[in-house]
Amino acid sequence: MGSYRMCMCFTRKFRVTEAEPPLDVKEAFNKYAEGGTHMTAEQLQNFLLEFQADGGVGGGAEASDAERIVEQVLQKRHHIAKLISRRTLTLDDFHHYLFSPDLNPPIRDQVHQDMTAPLSHYYIYTGHNSYLTGNQLSSDCSDVPIIKALKRGVRVVELDIWPNSTKDNVHVLHGRTLTTPVELIKCLKSIQEHAFSESPYPVIITLEDHLTPDLQAKVAQMLIETFGEMLFYPESDCLKELPSPEELKYRIIISTKPPEEYRKAKTANEKEHDSHKSEEDLWGKEPSELTEEHEDDDMSDSDSSEDNSHSNRGSFSSAEHEYKRLITIHAGKPKGGLKEALKVELDKVRRLSLSEQALEKAAESHGTDVVRFTQKNILRVYPKGTRFNSSNYKPLIGWMHGAQMVAFNMQSSR
Repeated sequence: MGSYRMCMCFTRKFRVTEAEPPLDVKEAFNKYAEGGTHMTAEQLQNFLLEFQADGGVGGGAEASDAERIVEQVLQKRHHIAKLISRRTLTLDDFHHYLFSPDLNPPIRDQVHQDMTAPLSHYYIYTGHNSYLTGNQLSSDCSDVPIIKALKRGVRVVELDIWPNSTKDNVHVLHGRTLTTPVELIKCLKSIQEHAFSESPYPVIITLEDHLTPDLQAKVAQMLIETFGEMLFYPESDCLKELPSPEELKYRIIISTKPPEEYRKAKTANEKEHDSHKSEEDLWGKEPSELTEEHEDDDMSDSDSSEDNSHSNRGSFSSAEHEYKRLITIHAGKPKGGLKEALKVELDKVRRLSLSEQALEKAAESHGTDVVRFTQKNILRVYPKGTRFNSSNYKPLIGWMHGAQMVAFNMQSSR
C-alpha cells in the first residue's frame, strides 16, 4: 500500500490590538468616573456637559443621550450588549467612544470659537476680483461668480467700480483690460440675496473705486436702497475699534478709500512722480510686472486725474458726505514707506492692502510691525498682477503675520 503526504492549511484570526488610551483620556476618565474603573451614564453626562460642552438638542446633554451612547458603545465593541449586565463604560470603552467618528463625530458646521472679539482678531475668507468668470484679462464679468463664492462661505467680496461709457451709470469690471462689464446694481442685488445663505456672519464689500463724485453719490443711493437695515456703518467718521462678528451678524459692511483721499492722492502723486525712489519700490512691487495692478491703494496718476476732473469742488463736498458715511472700514495708505503705513493709530482702525510681493518684503524687514498692525487693523493681501490665469499664491506667510484678508482668486482651483 502506498504512502501519501497530506498538507493542511489553518487560518488563524488575530485580534486587532487597540492603542492604549493617551494620558489626557485617562485623566478625564479618572476625574469623571470619580476614581472608579467604570463610568456610569450619569458620569458620562457630566463629562459631555462640562468637558465637551455638548449643547445637545435642548441646550444640554440629557441623561437619555448619555444612556444611548453607553448602549451604542457596548453594542459596537462587544456585539453582545444585551447579554452584558453592566451598563457602564470601562476606560477602553470610553477611549473608543471619544475617537469613534460615528459615535463622537468631529465638529462640522458648528461655530465653537468665541466670536465676541473685535473683527480684526479673525481670519476672514476673502475673494479677489470676485466678479470675474475666468482669467484676469479677457473673461466676462458677472454676478454668478459672486453668488458661487458666497455659497462657499466667502465673507469678503471685491468689486472694481468704474463709470460706464456714457458716464451716467456704474459698471463692475477689471479696469484697463478686455473684460466685459456687469452693472453694479446687479452685483449688489445678488449679494443681498445670497450673503447669508451659508453663514450669518458679516459680508464685507471692498470697493476699488474709480468714480466721479456724482457717481459716488449714486453708489451710496444704490447701497442704501439695496441693503437697507442690513447695511452697517458707524455714527462717527471712523471706528476706534472694530465690532465683533457676533455683533455684526447679518450685516453688510463697506470698505474703501474715503473720497477725500482721492483728492489728496492727485497732488501727492504729482509730487512723487519724479522722485528717485518710486512708490512701487517702497511698496514692494516688482519692476518686471507686465501689468499695472489697479488696487484701491495703488492708484496711478491717470486714475486720480480721471476721477477728479469731471466735477467742481462743491459737488465733491456734497457727494463726499453721503458716500463717506457708509464706509465702515477706511482703506488707503499714508505717505511714506511701509514703516509709516504700519503705524498703529489709537483713535481709529483702517485697512491696508499689500501685494503678495510687498508682503514678503514687509515680513522680512518689518515683520514685528506687521504683526502689531494686524492686532487692531485689517491687512489685506492680494495676488500679484502677473497671475493672468487667476492662479493663487501660498497664503501661509500672510496668515503667519496676522493678515485677516488673504484674497484668493475663486475663478481657478490652482
